[in-house]
Amino acid sequence: MESLRNRKHKDKLIDQYSDNEKKSAQKEKIQDNPSEKCKKPNGNTLNYLNNEEKEVSYSVKTAKFLRINFEIDLISIGLFLCGLLTRMYRLEEPKNIVFDELHYGKYVSLYMKNIFFFDSHPPLGKQLIAAVAYLAGFDGKFKFDKIGSPYPETIPLFALRFVPAFFGSLIIPTSYHLMLELGLTQWTSLLAAVLLLLDNALLTQSRFILMESMLLFFALFGIFCILKFRQYYSNPYCIFWFLWLGLGFISLTCALSVKYVGFYSFCLGIAILGRDFWKMLSSSTLTDRALFIRFVVQTVVTTSFSLLIYLSVFYIHLKVLYKAGPHDSIMTSAFQASLDGGLASITKGQPLLVAHGSQITLRHTHGRTCWLHSHNHVYPIRYPDKRGSSHQQQVTCYSFKDVNNWWIVKRPNKNDLVVEQPIDVIKHGDVIQLVHGITSRALNSHDVAAPVSPQCQEVSCYIDYNVSMPAQNLWRVEILNRDQNGDNWHTIQSLIRLIHVDTNTALKFTGRQLPDWGFHQHEVAADRIINQDDTVWNVEEHRYTKSDDQKERERELVTAEMIPTAATSLTFWEKFFELHYKMLFSGTESVQNHMYSSEPLEWPLMARGIAYWVSSTSNAQIHLIGNLLLWYSGTAGLATYFTLLVFYLLRRRRHCYDLDEKKWEQFQLIGELFFTGYLFHYLPYFFVERTLFLHHYLPAFTFKTLLLAALIEHVYLTISDIFKIRVIKYIFIVLIFLWICCIFYVFTKFTVLCYGTTPLTTNDIIDLRWKDTWDFIVHKN
Repeated sequence: MESLRNRKHKDKLIDQYSDNEKKSAQKEKIQDNPSEKCKKPNGNTLNYLNNEEKEVSYSVKTAKFLRINFEIDLISIGLFLCGLLTRMYRLEEPKNIVFDELHYGKYVSLYMKNIFFFDSHPPLGKQLIAAVAYLAGFDGKFKFDKIGSPYPETIPLFALRFVPAFFGSLIIPTSYHLMLELGLTQWTSLLAAVLLLLDNALLTQSRFILMESMLLFFALFGIFCILKFRQYYSNPYCIFWFLWLGLGFISLTCALSVKYVGFYSFCLGIAILGRDFWKMLSSSTLTDRALFIRFVVQTVVTTSFSLLIYLSVFYIHLKVLYKAGPHDSIMTSAFQASLDGGLASITKGQPLLVAHGSQITLRHTHGRTCWLHSHNHVYPIRYPDKRGSSHQQQVTCYSFKDVNNWWIVKRPNKNDLVVEQPIDVIKHGDVIQLVHGITSRALNSHDVAAPVSPQCQEVSCYIDYNVSMPAQNLWRVEILNRDQNGDNWHTIQSLIRLIHVDTNTALKFTGRQLPDWGFHQHEVAADRIINQDDTVWNVEEHRYTKSDDQKERERELVTAEMIPTAATSLTFWEKFFELHYKMLFSGTESVQNHMYSSEPLEWPLMARGIAYWVSSTSNAQIHLIGNLLLWYSGTAGLATYFTLLVFYLLRRRRHCYDLDEKKWEQFQLIGELFFTGYLFHYLPYFFVERTLFLHHYLPAFTFKTLLLAALIEHVYLTISDIFKIRVIKYIFIVLIFLWICCIFYVFTKFTVLCYGTTPLTTNDIIDLRWKDTWDFIVHKN
């Protein structure tokens, strides 16, 4: 009996603790004491038992310590299975290259063959697909040549498309848990997940070798982890505090490592933490020291985890891709020479030191790949704007390897061009002449306006016309990175500027294209603004001149081959920083016209879709188009939330409090997360100068949809408070149910454009064309 009374007493105490643990289970003791043991708010620590109950408390602790709680959310599992069903259904159809599978599939193939490629986005998404493809036995030999090309039976197509489909399935339960973590009801959380499940654009984008599904999952999961982390603000430095903070920024960094659009999600995560920390500053229970320590620790954790993931992704990328390939030319000569094959096979055996008599090619180091070039043709006497030229030999920047790219380095006080022993090495600050290898004319500049950039001076090869225009062909060598490589002028490694001695201008690639008379090659000029990237050059190919005879030199330039001896070596950091410079500033994604491109203003109402694929034998097709009713509802939800926010703020300014403090905080929180998230992922595109498509809107659309679901709960609760009549609440619920049924109808009607497995007639296509701006493809009968 005594044992039974003790057990009942224990159960009573546990129940008492469970009822009160949310109120004051964790006091401010841990705020100033990071070493305090971690206690989660809903944990099992019985600190509130009276002294007379300590013995029972200890026994309960022991029993709880040995217990493992395992909880299964059947709704979450059901949502995941629905996501899998919709994403994995007939995943290998169509067995043709669909839209950007052309590019991403090609990158995966290059991973299989260890061949270097250049892409303006980070490589994590491509690495995940490549890893699964490798396990499935993909050899990378298939050439992704054009959209619509059929896949052979040997291609593991299911494996290639599996990763995007799997992550697309994970988006659905992740959004459900994110809404729960925000404090919304289970019904609202379920509604948000179902809305994302029933969007046709998200479904289409998740079924092919594309990146957006991975980007969205990592972004949503990262935000979810940060919301979990907020639970432990009262218990800092415990294991769960570090766990959720670390996981949050690992996931957000993964989003950024899939596509740079993930940077907006990363900023949103930082904004959430920044907003919470700002509120902490007003807390009277936290000392300055505690706040400072917390800020430093959070900064160190987030920065270290983010850098670790980001650097690891690129370390794997550069480690795996060690062979030369078709994208090498965009990188610098040093980078190219560090890869197996390609330029490395040419440059391995060439001399390192540039000297008097060196035959060199000068490459424009940053930006567009081209080499200093000249040919026998001269500048026209007059340009179309009536300006006159020097009528000297043209000097350009040519984007292809050519014998006319070769120049010979010459000391002004020497007449021969042969390299003597000991070699006369050119150093920083030396004045030289550059003699064109084929025409034997020296690089020259003078006070004549350049043909396309008249603010700069013309650069030419000097022809003596026996007029009052003497040669000005002296150039001073300035080595920019001599701190690393010394004062000697080195092949490939030395970055130099050539300063025209007479006018103190720098040899510059202007980026402008010459007209027909210049064969549409790029303009080279001399600019008074010396310190800029376009004035930086480096020697790429190099050999020593052996003969002073011009004809013999020409034969050397045309036929000489270098014998490989040793590879050029670059550290990971050198490759890493150069690759990022090219990714951020190379401008490879310039503005182009595309029949399915669209502008940000067209996205909220889905004015245009994108034709991804169309069958060659029928009108079966893949077309990126969203659920029209859901997209319009989401846009209306944005306007409604903003209107309510302004209304509430104005009312509260007049001391009219329509919402109690708890509901007001909840309303603010959904706006700070979802409305701000929408703006973060939408507004930057108004300042982007490149081709844009509807799929760029999907991250913003996701936040818009989550905001819509949260707003529906807010409206429902507000109606319940204002109108006490149950019938009105039931009418609202019925209307929401009918709205969801309509969304489901639209989803099912347009799934034929998501899967592409149903042959469509012309009338079927016309029936799906709900907006005049939608451009579906119809085969002529």
